[in-house]
Amino acid sequence: MRVLVVEDDEGIADGLRATLRQHGAAVDVAGSVAAGWTALRAETFDLVLLDLGLPDADGTELLRRLRAAPAGGQPDPATPVLIMTARDQVASRIAGLDMGADDYVVKPFDAGELAARIRALRRRAHGRAQSLLQAGDLEIDTAARVVRRAGAPVDLSAREFAVLLALVEVRPRVLSRAQIEARLYNFDQLLDSNAIEVHVHHLRRKLGDTVIRTMRGVGYFVPADDPAP
Repeated sequence: MRVLVVEDDEGIADGLRATLRQHGAAVDVAGSVAAGWTALRAETFDLVLLDLGLPDADGTELLRRLRAAPAGGQPDPATPVLIMTARDQVASRIAGLDMGADDYVVKPFDAGELAARIRALRRRAHGRAQSLLQAGDLEIDTAARVVRRAGAPVDLSAREFAVLLALVEVRPRVLSRAQIEARLYNFDQLLDSNAIEVHVHHLRRKLGDTVIRTMRGVGYFVPADDPAP
């Protein structure tokens, strides 16, 4: 999952980066509306965490620009946005939600609650009501970050889990290496040119060769379940 944190307080931003990375997210930080808009135009994000008290404009200006963007372009106007602010007045919450925010948390907030709200937004974005994903005999609990194959737990690294989740969430669509990288790595991370291939190799060794398939020259995919006879 790729997350953009738009927050000008470096302490809060660093804390969010550390918390989200513990949950397997790639995190980019922007300290202003202008920087946030530049990031959204340059990369695709699964979620935006948006502060309202930014130095160059109110955070709702970034929300307004995002929701007004043309569909099918960059940035994606449907990108989920979670507002985080010290403004606890009900009127402020209503205004943010009516402008297109998907959720709202008031500072200071509990890290566990924030993680749960992010998981809920991710489920909603993928049309799911539960935290459990299944693909054949593969089961992924996105809340507990546990993977089971035929009922047996499988020990995955954070990156391996993120690659598998990215592919299962969109199956049977094919994701290119660049698309997978965009979900896993933020702007300032250096990665080997074959990093995704290495993660896929490890996943196949742990899960078997049939879970993740290769479409030569295009990318990787998890096939749809065979139709019932």
